[in-house]
Amino acid sequence: MKLYYAQNSRAVRVAWLLEELGLEYEIEKFDLGSRNMRAPEYLSVHPMGRVPALKDGETTIFESGAIVQYILARHGDGRLQPAIDDPEYANYLQWLHYCEGMIMPPINTIVVETILLPPDRRNEVNVKRATKLLNQMLLAVEQHMEGREYLAGAFSAADVMTGHSVIMSGRLGADMDDKPNLRAYADRLLARPALQKAWAL
Repeated sequence: MKLYYAQNSRAVRVAWLLEELGLEYEIEKFDLGSRNMRAPEYLSVHPMGRVPALKDGETTIFESGAIVQYILARHGDGRLQPAIDDPEYANYLQWLHYCEGMIMPPINTIVVETILLPPDRRNEVNVKRATKLLNQMLLAVEQHMEGREYLAGAFSAADVMTGHSVIMSGRLGADMDDKPNLRAYADRLLARPALQKAWAL
């Protein structure tokens, strides 16, 4: 397998999963915003010139959640996901997808308005609105994590997806003072060697 990767991007999720599963992969690394990501060669891999993307033999797939599900289905051997008849299966599905549906949209706005746009084009109103929304989205995770170590019983791919978004939220300035469960959860995830390696690629 070949992973197209950039630091501080959703590609970290995929590298984290591959490391947790102990799968071999090669990496092609980009700097976020690099012109190389818009070169015709890479646009044939990812038509929007973004990361992550994964090549596995003749298969090419992009979108981080789809890549995670693909890896688990093809190479996971039942690991990092509960069985369908497990009482935690519904929780697993919910939190596997919660990050992209709820947490990442306001994060995307914050990143664009505070990092990607030049200062003269930034809109503080958009940042405040997105930050408020992000904190609301995180409260649901905070409440769910009461008395739990992970989102769906044992550590799973749901933690790779939504856990990564929780960590990124904190790094982008989300208010964690009223979210002790999330602070402890993020620390628990950051202590995992597989995540440490994925983040340092």
